[in-house]
Amino acid sequence: MGKLWDKIRGIREKRRPFCTAIVAAAGRSERMNGENKLFMDLNGAPVLMRTLCAIDQAALVDEIIVATREDLLLDVADLCSRAALRKPIRVVKGGASRMESVLAAATEADQRAELLAVHDGARPLIRPEEIDKLIRRGESTFAVAPAVPLADTVKVVDEALRVISTPDRGSMLSVRTPQVFQADILKAALKSALDAGVELTDDCAAVERLGKEVYLIQGDPENIKITTPLDITIAAAILAQRGREQR
Repeated sequence: MGKLWDKIRGIREKRRPFCTAIVAAAGRSERMNGENKLFMDLNGAPVLMRTLCAIDQAALVDEIIVATREDLLLDVADLCSRAALRKPIRVVKGGASRMESVLAAATEADQRAELLAVHDGARPLIRPEEIDKLIRRGESTFAVAPAVPLADTVKVVDEALRVISTPDRGSMLSVRTPQVFQADILKAALKSALDAGVELTDDCAAVERLGKEVYLIQGDPENIKITTPLDITIAAAILAQRGREQR
């Protein structure tokens, strides 16, 4: 009986959807005082390297594609080499917008890819197990993303910063990455939005625009995005605490 179950598990593993992780790394780091946040040191390693190493440790990711600016192609390729990743990884030229960059990477994905997991290069605190959890959920949905409750009150304002309304934050969540999609759906959604000239900063929004259902799961509050110098300080403290907990 034991051998039978081993065989069944083996069959299930072989049927697991091929998943390509896309890392969006073509931003301008406009709030980092002139520094590129992806190459900033975070407790002994560049931000982007920590992101890639976490993805590399996810059991359900089969390959990694990094989309970056043309002027950073060589620097990112060198960083990938120094990271000594186990999974196949490629660096491709991104576009002028996030949608263009993600679509460029999606187009370069292995033809076997049924799932695409899109992650921000500036989210180095993602845990491999959370990536795997999202990929498993993505097997049965068009799109899934992690989300956390809003901690602050949100105000809707006009151009003069005059308050127009105060939405109920109880029905609102902050969406993060990685966001996992059925590959064909995401590519069609991004192309449709680009062709229509619609500007979107969230990949899920492109899928929503096609009328497809998007699901959310509880995300890790520590999975913050590095946007300002303060975020580097917070991320360093989180990593230090994780190190103490592992002792």
